[in-house]
Amino acid sequence: MTNPDPLDEREARRQFVRRRQKMVFTIALVSLVVILVVCLLTIFGSVGAKARDSAASKPNYGVRVPCAPENAKVASHQDIRVRVMNGTSKSGLATAVSSAMKLRGFNTQGAGDYPGKSEVTRTQIRFGASGIAKGYTVAGQFTDAVMIMDDRNDDLVDIIIGATFNDLTKDDKASQEGKPITSIDGCIKDVNGMKAKLPKAPAR
Repeated sequence: MTNPDPLDEREARRQFVRRRQKMVFTIALVSLVVILVVCLLTIFGSVGAKARDSAASKPNYGVRVPCAPENAKVASHQDIRVRVMNGTSKSGLATAVSSAMKLRGFNTQGAGDYPGKSEVTRTQIRFGASGIAKGYTVAGQFTDAVMIMDDRNDDLVDIIIGATFNDLTKDDKASQEGKPITSIDGCIKDVNGMKAKLPKAPAR
């Protein structure tokens, strides 16, 4: 029986060590990638949550809004034309809210689905420059709505129901007809200065 060649044994050990090192490096690299992915998800999720919380803490959720006209008062519900649109994936919301608004005396102009491509997060009260006081009045019926002035030329007020919608305000808090309107903090006094960048009104 011949003795194994020392050179062959050393080569075999070197190959074995290289295979072990390669396996250890591979495991370490995969672990680092997993840790990196988890960290990125945590960071971006936290940043997104902070951004949402920051927006929610700002007046009108950070959206520019005009001030109510000087000496404006909460408008009579029967004088306000409202159209309700469902901006969520939950069926029947527009009809239900439209019926509730009608019971509160508003002049409802129908209900339907919002034509947007994605779900609306927060309920929107959309109005034009000629219906600011009416927009404030309608917004007072909701607990989580954001007011948005768009480029419409009439005084119709659109209510676009968002995913955060829960219910209207209680009747005793909603009946404020004739009381002075309190403008939102940080509102824009120069309405004409806003007109150049107004969003498009939903199609009729």
